[in-house]
Amino acid sequence: METAVVNAAKGRPREFCVDAALTSALRVFWTKGYEGASMADLTEAMGITKPSLYAAFGNKEALFQKALDLYEREKLAYVGEALKAPTARGVAEHLLNGALEVHTGGENPCGCLSVISSVACGTEAEAIREQVLERGMASKRALLERFERAKREGDLPGHVDPTGLTAFLTAVMQGMAVQAGAGASRDELRQLIDTSLALWPGR
Repeated sequence: METAVVNAAKGRPREFCVDAALTSALRVFWTKGYEGASMADLTEAMGITKPSLYAAFGNKEALFQKALDLYEREKLAYVGEALKAPTARGVAEHLLNGALEVHTGGENPCGCLSVISSVACGTEAEAIREQVLERGMASKRALLERFERAKREGDLPGHVDPTGLTAFLTAVMQGMAVQAGAGASRDELRQLIDTSLALWPGR
C-alpha cells in the first residue's frame, strides 16, 4: 500500500494512503464523468487538499489517467479473461456477464466509466476523450483478432464477418452501459444478454 506525505497548512507533513485516495477519485469520475467531476468533488472524496492532490497525482487529467488505469486493472479484468475462452461464444458470454457484474454490482456506480468519459465534449476534455477512445480501440482490436482466429479454426461459420461480429458485441456492451446508467435493472440487462446470445451465429 503506497502512502504519500505532503505538507499540511501549518507546515506539518500529512500522510495519506494513495491507493485509497485513488479509489475514491475513481468513484467520483465513474459517477460524474471527467467533465462533471470538479476539483472540490475530488478533494472532498479523497480527503485531501488541492495542493496535496497536485503533489501526489499531478493535475486533474493525470489523476484521471491513474483512475482509468485502476478501473481497467480492477473492474475490466474480465475482458482479458474472456479472450482466453475456448470458443467465440464463450468469449461473448464471459464479456457480457462480466459487464453485467460491473454495471449492476451494488458497490459500483451505474454505467461504464469509459462510456461516460468518451462522450465528454468540452474543449478541456477533448484529449481525455481521445485517450479513452484509443483504449477502447485497443480492446476492440484484441476482440477482432480473437474472432478472426475463431473463424480460421472453424469455430465460427464461414459466412460470419469477424469485424461485424466485433462491432455487434461492442455495441451491445456499450448499450448495456448506457442503459445501466439510465437505471435499467439487472433483470432487464440479463434479458438483453440472453437475446444477444440467442442471435449468436452457430454452425
